Amino acid sequence: MDGQKRYIHGIFIILLFFAFVLLAAILKLTASVTIPLAIAVLVSLVFEPVLYKLKNKLHIPWGAGIAVVFIIVFFVLFAVVSLIGASCRTILTVYPKYEAKFLILYQKIAHLFSLPFNEDTSLFENLWGQLGVRNFIQDFALSFSGKLITYTKDFVMIFLFALFFLLELKYIRQKIDYAASLTPADSDTVKSPSEKKQRISTIIKDVIEQVTSYISVKFFISLLTGSLVFITALILKLDFAIIWAFLAFVLNFIPNFGSILSVLGTSVFALVQFWPHPLQVILTAIIMTLINFLIGNVAEPRIQGKNLGLSPFVIIASLSLWGWLWGFAGLVLGVPMTVIMKIVCENFSLLKPVAAILGDWPPASKNKN
Repeated sequence: MDGQKRYIHGIFIILLFFAFVLLAAILKLTASVTIPLAIAVLVSLVFEPVLYKLKNKLHIPWGAGIAVVFIIVFFVLFAVVSLIGASCRTILTVYPKYEAKFLILYQKIAHLFSLPFNEDTSLFENLWGQLGVRNFIQDFALSFSGKLITYTKDFVMIFLFALFFLLELKYIRQKIDYAASLTPADSDTVKSPSEKKQRISTIIKDVIEQVTSYISVKFFISLLTGSLVFITALILKLDFAIIWAFLAFVLNFIPNFGSILSVLGTSVFALVQFWPHPLQVILTAIIMTLINFLIGNVAEPRIQGKNLGLSPFVIIASLSLWGWLWGFAGLVLGVPMTVIMKIVCENFSLLKPVAAILGDWPPASKNKN
C-alpha cells in the first residue's frame, strides 16, 4: 500500500511539473491580457482592507469607497505625471548649458574607441550616426504611436478589471462559503465542506495580508531610497535633485538592475555637471552606491524574506522567472505571485513540500494544517 502511495505521489509530481511548464507557456503567450489582469487583482487586494475600514469605521458604502480610492489614485498619478512633465521642461530649458560638457566627454570617448568625431558640429549631429542612434530614433518614432495605444489600452483594462474585481470583492467571501457548501467532502484531505470553506477563507486572508505587506514594504523602501538620494543630491549641489530621487524611487522596483541604473545615471550626470572637478563626482558615485547597495541588497531582501516567509534565493529566482515571462511587469509582480503560490501550497498536503522549499529557514510561521 505504501509503495502504491509513493507511486501515485511520484506521478503527481511529474504531472505538476508539466502543468507548471504549460502554465508558464500560457502566461507567456497571453501576456497582453494576463499582465493587466494580474496588476488589477493585486492592486485590488491592496485596496480591499482600505475599503473595509472605510465601510466599518466611516460607514462609507462599498461603491462610494471604491470611488474615493480611485479619485485619490487619479490625483496621485496626475501629480506624478505633472512632476515628470515639469522636470522634462526644465531639462530642455537648461540643456544648452550642458551641451558643451557633453560634447567634450563624447570627444574623449570617440578618441578612445576610434569613433568618427567632427568638432564643427553639435553633439546631436555627432551622435546621430554613431552607436545606432539614428536607427534607434527612427524605430522609436515608428513604434511610438503603437506603443502609446498599447499602454493606453493596458491602463483602461487595468482600470476596468480593478473596478469590477473590487465590486466583486464585496461578496467574494459569501460566494466562497456557498461554493464550498456545494462541494462534496473529501475523505482523505478535507472531511467536511465547512473545513474546505475554512481552508479557502484562510488562503484568501493570507494572500491579502502578505501581498499588502509586500507592496507596502516595497513602496516605503523605494520612498526611503528616493528620499536619501534627494538629500544627497541637495548636499552635493547636484542639479535636478527631484528627478534623481524620482528615478531612484521608480528603479528600486526593479531589483538589482534598477539600483545599478540609478547609480550609473546619477554618476554620469555628476561627471557632466562637475567636470573637470573630480571630488564631487567621486562622492556622488560612492554615496549613491552605498545607499542603493545597503537598502536594495542588504535591508530589502531581509525585510521581504522575513515578512513573506520566502528565502532570499527564491525571491531572486522568482524575479528572474517572472521577468522572463512578463518583462518589467514580471519584475514588479514576481514576488507577490510567488507569495500566492506559496500560500496555496501551504494549504494542501501534497504541495506542502513545495511550500517548504519556497519558504525561509527556519520557517517564519507554523503550518496551519
